[in-house]
Amino acid sequence: MNIREMLLPEFDQEMAKTRITLERIPEDKLAWKPHEKSFSLGDLAMHIANINSWTALTINNEIFDMAPPGAPPFQKPKVNSLDEILAVFDKNVISAREAIAKSSNDHLLKVWTLLSGGKTILSLPRIAALRGFILNHSIHHRAQLGVYLRLNNVPVPAIYGRSADENPF
Repeated sequence: MNIREMLLPEFDQEMAKTRITLERIPEDKLAWKPHEKSFSLGDLAMHIANINSWTALTINNEIFDMAPPGAPPFQKPKVNSLDEILAVFDKNVISAREAIAKSSNDHLLKVWTLLSGGKTILSLPRIAALRGFILNHSIHHRAQLGVYLRLNNVPVPAIYGRSADENPF
């Protein structure tokens, strides 16, 4: 079995659950923060929406420098509306899925490196970067978003079974 054939069903399931979670965000709470050091609700949601843009970047390049010497650093997208967040998420899920679907085992086992200012942050086989740096990272922030929703009295969707608000069985 190809790596992509094992990864795509998990990717599809996690992205569907993430989309449902993002849809719950109240438009009037995008600026809300649980703490001064925390992301705003909108910034957290846009971060989640943007994570999948890194998939094609990881698959199609050997190296990515977040702050390349002599060039502007990566800029986080600005948040304007929930519709924009969902559109960015959907676009990035489509491109991520296409990149994974086109990947061979050999290519996914080749090393990918993340730099900042020319210094190595991590260097991993692409499949490890996809699972840890992208998919698990997205799941982590989706859980964080669930806490934000709870703190705003928004029903938290069931992800891996029941939630306190939903019983899908």
